[in-house]
Amino acid sequence: MDESGTTTLERDDKNLTSGSGRDAAPPRRTGPGDEKPGASPGGSGAGFFSQYKPEQGKATRTGTMIAAGTLIAWGSYFIWGRLEVYGGGDDIASLLVTVGIPILYAVVLGGVLWWLTYSNRKSSDFMIATEGEMKKVNWSTQRELIGSTKVVILFTVLMAAYLFGVDLVFQKLFMMLGVLKT
Repeated sequence: MDESGTTTLERDDKNLTSGSGRDAAPPRRTGPGDEKPGASPGGSGAGFFSQYKPEQGKATRTGTMIAAGTLIAWGSYFIWGRLEVYGGGDDIASLLVTVGIPILYAVVLGGVLWWLTYSNRKSSDFMIATEGEMKKVNWSTQRELIGSTKVVILFTVLMAAYLFGVDLVFQKLFMMLGVLKT
């Protein structure tokens, strides 16, 4: 029971069985100060810059940050280029328009990207699961890749030769019928 008079119940999931529930442990009462490290009351993150499961999904999160960060930087540069028209003067207002808006765009979208990649539980769990599934993929060896590439190139060349031959036959046939004239 905490200072406000409410109690927090926490189930011990390790002791649950798939039976009728008779073997299940009763809920354990917790009080203030019994929270897990890094968790805040109510189950939400400790703040905007806190990371949800920081040791999991590092490669997927980093790749997402790099790719989306590149797009945000490109978008900011694009906006800056479009706003140069309004920045003809040397006054502070034109500087705010030409530089401030692209920077604001980059900062706001960068913050949203950070939140989606590291703080939001749903998207973080999705990225962690994606990385876990990618580790299960059976990647081709270099030898298999080279062999498959040779097959594709050979098939492409043979199909091109076959279609060239068919095209020549139809060309001669249509010339004999008088449909095509040279």
